[in-house]
Amino acid sequence: MGIQVLQLWSSPLLQPHIFASMYRLLLGIAIAFIFSIPLGMWSGFSHRGNQLLSPFLYLFYSIPKVIFLPLIMLALGIGNATKIFLISFTLFFHLTVIIRDAVRSIDPFQIDILRSFGATPLQLVRHLLWPASLSPILTSLRTGLGIALALLFITETFASDKGLGYFIMNAMEIHNYEEMYAAIITLGLIGLSLYITLDQLEIYLCPWKHQQKNNP
Repeated sequence: MGIQVLQLWSSPLLQPHIFASMYRLLLGIAIAFIFSIPLGMWSGFSHRGNQLLSPFLYLFYSIPKVIFLPLIMLALGIGNATKIFLISFTLFFHLTVIIRDAVRSIDPFQIDILRSFGATPLQLVRHLLWPASLSPILTSLRTGLGIALALLFITETFASDKGLGYFIMNAMEIHNYEEMYAAIITLGLIGLSLYITLDQLEIYLCPWKHQQKNNP
């Protein structure tokens, strides 16, 4: 099996599917990240923002987003846009709730201190809200990554001719089980590499957290 995986990785057969899946996964995560950060911070910092955004978050957060797949396909077609949108749409709610709660957990006294020194809203975000939210953001990305990979697989089995989900299901239908298992292992290794990357990012971006762990 190990030889089969290595042969597929070095051949042009599997590589286009790996690139297609990685493109959809990473772009979906990036889009969710871009929208969830400002809205999550606004909802956590502003009482008015929380009042406006929370009902919307609670309404959609608990609903499995995959049930919207037929509607998304009708609106966006069967190309990359549908797959990327479903991943970003799902992770958006997950990330936004985590970021909002991280900001709300900040001691108001810390905010008052910075304001007493004349800190602007942008400086509050840079020096307090963002550092306080960074570790929870990375944690939420870890928990959301499994969901994103599952959605990637599901969407790639619908009217697709590229992606690891398509490759796995196609190999199963033609009873090419060696290629199927090789693609499954590949998908798992992609998830593993992303988890390791997030761990290393946390060590680099949140050194204070690991210093606290190392100092009894």
